[in-house]
Parts: sequence; structure tokens; C-alpha cells
Amino acid sequence: MTDIKEIGRRAKSASKEVSNASTDVKDGALRAIAKALIENTDHILSENEKDIAGAREKGINQAMLDRLTLTEKRITDISDGVIKLTMMQDPAGIIESEMTHPNGLRIYKTRVPMGVIAMIFEARPNVTVDAAALCLKSGNACILRGGSEAIHSNIALANTMRAALQSAGLPPDAIILVEDTSRETATGLMQLRGYVDLLIPRGGAGLIQSVMKNATVPVIETGVGNCHIYVDASANLAMAVNILDNAKTTRPSVCNAVETVLVHRDIAQSFLPLAKKALDAHHVELRGCPETLRILREAIPATEEDYYTEFNDYILAVRIVGSIDEAITHIAKYSTFHSEAIVTESYENSQRFIKEVDAAAVYVNASTRFTDGSEFGFGAEIGISTQKLHARGPMGLQELTTWKYVVMGEGQVR
Repeated sequence: MTDIKEIGRRAKSASKEVSNASTDVKDGALRAIAKALIENTDHILSENEKDIAGAREKGINQAMLDRLTLTEKRITDISDGVIKLTMMQDPAGIIESEMTHPNGLRIYKTRVPMGVIAMIFEARPNVTVDAAALCLKSGNACILRGGSEAIHSNIALANTMRAALQSAGLPPDAIILVEDTSRETATGLMQLRGYVDLLIPRGGAGLIQSVMKNATVPVIETGVGNCHIYVDASANLAMAVNILDNAKTTRPSVCNAVETVLVHRDIAQSFLPLAKKALDAHHVELRGCPETLRILREAIPATEEDYYTEFNDYILAVRIVGSIDEAITHIAKYSTFHSEAIVTESYENSQRFIKEVDAAAVYVNASTRFTDGSEFGFGAEIGISTQKLHARGPMGLQELTTWKYVVMGEGQVR
């Protein structure tokens, strides 16, 4: 059985060296990782094929299979993402503010690494590299525990990165993959006090709830995205169709995809057939309220549970509402506080939506698919926080650091 405490000790030891590494050394290691990923593409793809075959045997749906699949282009994109991090400012050591006390003390607020960051995640092997690279750049060691469905891919990626770290002069234990995917190792990682400084779960609602219930280490809640688009009475219908189509169909398995569209009654008769025509091209299943069913007779009746569900699939819940108030009330009840959007030509309604909707990201006349660390200019992201403490929204390099106050004196006492 895996000794999770021994893994914690190894990561904690490596974190001390990584936290003191210069930006040049860390960037050199990142470049070595990016190069190694390209050089090992054939091996990584071969291991990924094993995971895909296993997933197909288990009947995993196409959207989730897409999350799992690596291609030569995706590996190139992952490698390019690692290189982009070398161009980002190193947050460790940044002095955010300074002040001088009346007695002459100089007080500096500086950014420092967290230490050891653990991640528990599902079915997305690209997360293995994104998380490791972000942790490295910000001066942290990481412990990664992916799901069994991606284990062959994750082992290949982790071994590639560990070898690259060693070649660059950093301890390979700055990146450790927990290869045992049993529930016991996940629980052990959640409770690794004294070794893990921050735990970030990334996956479906079941995983997030399990971590929040069982963890005894600090946790940032991420990932679950029951996102809404409200199409207001004043909306430009062509724009609304385009935004909805993009938010649902470009990659339905990700957390920033839309799951429910709310449509104002005044334009429902015109908008819904247009939306259906666009969504039909991707075979999107529509689940609607009774009023929706009178307009779209091919739609399936929506249940209460549908409005709570992050489908991660080509399924969209639909509800017709009578006002922006009703739309905001619906979102408040069913939202996971990830990303919410309004399509409107009304400035007043756009401002109400911005002020009254509680979410990490709120959009006016744009797709929810932009809630992403790369799109927000953070390079890669380790996850999207849906909570309010420490970090909210896409988590990039700065969110993987904390504060240290450095106080310089000349013998002052209180």
C-alpha cells in the first residue's frame, strides 16, 4: 500500500529547495519540461491509448472521452503553455507594498510560495502538466493524484517531467504523482496535515463534496460549473444564438460551458427556434419547462434536478422567465457561483445583472467559455475557484502564493 506520509515528507523536503530556487533556474526547468514533452510524445500517446481503450470499455460518454484524449497537437499546446509560463512574472519575492512605521520600522508585504500544493483531479491528463508547471514557477512542490481513468497518461507525463527536473538541477520530488488511485490514498492526501499546505480538488460535484467533507488540510473549492446564460427581452437574437452555441457546443465537458439558458418570455417564440436550429447541428438535447415545450415540441420535459445539474455533455436545460428578476432568482437558487452571463441591449439590465448575480465571473454579451486562466492573461490555471476566501475565479501564479510580512528594524522594541 502507498505510504502517503512518505510522499508528503519527500514533497516537503523538495519544496524547500524549489522555494529558494531563482527564477532563472525555475524557468530553465520549465523549458526542459516543455522540450521533454515533445520528445516523449509517442510514448505519452501510446500510454494515453490504454486509458482511452479502458474508458470506452466502461462506456464513458463522448464529452468525457474528449477530456481524456491526448493528441500530438494537444501535447504541443500543453508544451507551449509551459513555455508561456517562463514569460510570466515570477510572483515569489514580489514586494506588494511597503510602509514605514512612526518608530522607523520598515514593513514590507511580500509574496512567498505556499509550500506543498496537492491536487486531486479527474480524467484530464493536461491538468497533470498545468498543475505541476504552475506550482514549479510559483516556487511550490506538488503532489498530484489523478483518477484511475487517466493513470497511464498521468504516469507517462509525470515521469517525463520528473526526469526533466533532474536534468535541470531541481529535485524530481518537486513533482510527485500518487500512482495508487484507491479511495484510501485520496483520503490520506486530504488529511496530510503537516505536509500539505493547500489542497485543490478539480472535478465533478461528487469529488468536490468528498474533499470538502473529509479534508483536514486547507482546501480551495473549484471546478463545478452549473453556468447560465440569460437572454433578455432586449437581446440581439443573432448575437444570443451565437453566444449560446459557443458556450454549449465548443467543449461541453469543461466547467465553463453553459448548462442552462433562461429566456425572457417576450422573445422566447422568436429566439428558441433559432437557438434550436444552431444546437441541432451538434445534436444537443434540450430539456425544457412546460412553456418551452409548447414552443419546442421535440424538447424533453425538464426536471427540477436538471436545473441543478452540470451535464458536461451535449444537454441543455431551458426555462422561460418573465423578467430579469426571475432570471436572477433562478440563478441564485441553482448556480455553483462559477460563470453567469446576460445577453442584453439594456444598459440598466446589464448593470443590475453585474451587481446582483453572485459568481466568480459575470459576463455581459459574451460567452462563459472565456473563464479560463489563459484567456484572462494568467498563463495556465490550476483551477477555477468558486469560493470567496483567498482566491476566486481562475487561479494562476499569484493565487499559488501567500503573504509574508518582512519587518526591518534598528533595535526598535515595543
